[in-house]
Amino acid sequence: MPASVLVVEDDAPLRETLAATLGTLGGEVHTAATLSEAIREVTKRPVELVLLDIGLPDGDGTELLKRLRAATDVPVIVLSGRTDEEDKIAILDAGADDFLIKPCSAAELLARVRGLMRGGASAAVGKRWARVELDGVVIDLVAQQVVRHGVPQRLTPTEWGLLRALVLQAGRPLSTRQLWDLVWDREFGDFATHVRVHITHLRRKVEPNPSMPRLIVTEPGVGYRFVEPA
Repeated sequence: MPASVLVVEDDAPLRETLAATLGTLGGEVHTAATLSEAIREVTKRPVELVLLDIGLPDGDGTELLKRLRAATDVPVIVLSGRTDEEDKIAILDAGADDFLIKPCSAAELLARVRGLMRGGASAAVGKRWARVELDGVVIDLVAQQVVRHGVPQRLTPTEWGLLRALVLQAGRPLSTRQLWDLVWDREFGDFATHVRVHITHLRRKVEPNPSMPRLIVTEPGVGYRFVEPA
């Protein structure tokens, strides 16, 4: 069962009920009433399950879902009053693992959670949480922030895509061709040169010492590998 759960729901009585229900699983339960609060919560700590309301007072919950899916495979159950099938399909296509229509019983909610956990949806969640800290560098893909020696770094969309691809495959060598296909999505082009140049730019923004890379290392004859600090 998940050791840490986040409940995102703007209705206070329902939020308390959901938190109490999920608390019976034995893990920590954190709550948020708004989109901004939820974003702060997921950037503060890794969670192993998110119960997400879509209609929030300061935005649409799918914004949080998109941020999560850009950086982690954490299981997300959407709880919504929307009954239109197209809405449901759109939410699932955005990356939700399951969808429950309000109101739902505590028994059904717990059954869905147990099903996700049995299915292995939370395997290696901790590793996939894209927050890395090393020698004055903080990389947080959920918050979409890179801070190097106290200075926020501005990454281009291509650099974000490249960093995301490397971090989500931490420990695994990726060839220049693989990175080209993942980030550029083009059939033609000088992929080796493009990747090499952007890796150089990226290292200047994310490495503690760009002249001696410790996060994005070169794999001779293969490509590059992101070394996640232990």
